[in-house]
Amino acid sequence: MRYVQLRAFHYVAIHGGFSRAAEALFLTQPAISDQVRNLEEEYDILLFDRTKRRVVVTDKGAKLLEITNRLFDQENQARDLLTESRALTSGTLRLFVDSAYHITEFLSSFREKYPKIHINLRVGNTRDVVSELYAYNADIGVLGEMPEKDDWDVLQLGSTPLVAFAANGSKYEGLEIGSYQDLAKCDLVMREQGSKTRQKLEAAAKSVGVSLGPIIEAQGREGVREIVASGAGIGIVSTAEFGTDERLFKLPLPAPCPMMSESLICLRDRKEQKLIKAFMNLAEDSLKQPKTIS
Repeated sequence: MRYVQLRAFHYVAIHGGFSRAAEALFLTQPAISDQVRNLEEEYDILLFDRTKRRVVVTDKGAKLLEITNRLFDQENQARDLLTESRALTSGTLRLFVDSAYHITEFLSSFREKYPKIHINLRVGNTRDVVSELYAYNADIGVLGEMPEKDDWDVLQLGSTPLVAFAANGSKYEGLEIGSYQDLAKCDLVMREQGSKTRQKLEAAAKSVGVSLGPIIEAQGREGVREIVASGAGIGIVSTAEFGTDERLFKLPLPAPCPMMSESLICLRDRKEQKLIKAFMNLAEDSLKQPKTIS
């Protein structure tokens, strides 16, 4: 087993094809194919399913990818250590968040300090965030509830209560939600099953013997917001994420009102990687700064 073979396998796996891997490594496709084939023949193992239009890792390949993710991440960290005196002038920071609202301030400051760093931002629910961080497809995440495993470096961003919201001019103007029974009678627009916002709301209602279910289920906060803005029902969001939208108004939830905590997280094994460390440190310094009240 040679380093170049593992590197070829790793790049084919993460890029989903031999030609893309060759482009990323500035090599020819036959060279990449030979390295992977030699690795498979040496250990009599099939690492990729080549029968489909897209190259897909086999079960054994997926297990090897978990190892090469750590291997090449450690290599990057070693490179960061050796070049730590240099300014951050290249690279991509990959963020996967449950809501972009919580990091907009950090993004602005980071871009000002490191203008040559490319930022890739994706949005999903907590389950998606954790999955992508474990798969090394994202560097830093923002989520509403910490995973059970103690694998994370965590920066707490704060907590706010959940709040209902509806469209101005809708039938919900003037509504008072005095109990979860009242809420259950409304047309609820809720996020997908993996959403912590939804889970917390359903748990609070269940604690007082009420079962809640959506009339409409939408993927992501923006989907819920647009549906609610059309007047189709009532949505739920954390107070911090409600923001400013002239189309909408807030409706306080009854007790027990769930709280939503947000955290900035990265895998503890990766926290010393230069880009990750720079962003986490900047966010921590920003949170320590006194907030100006206008």
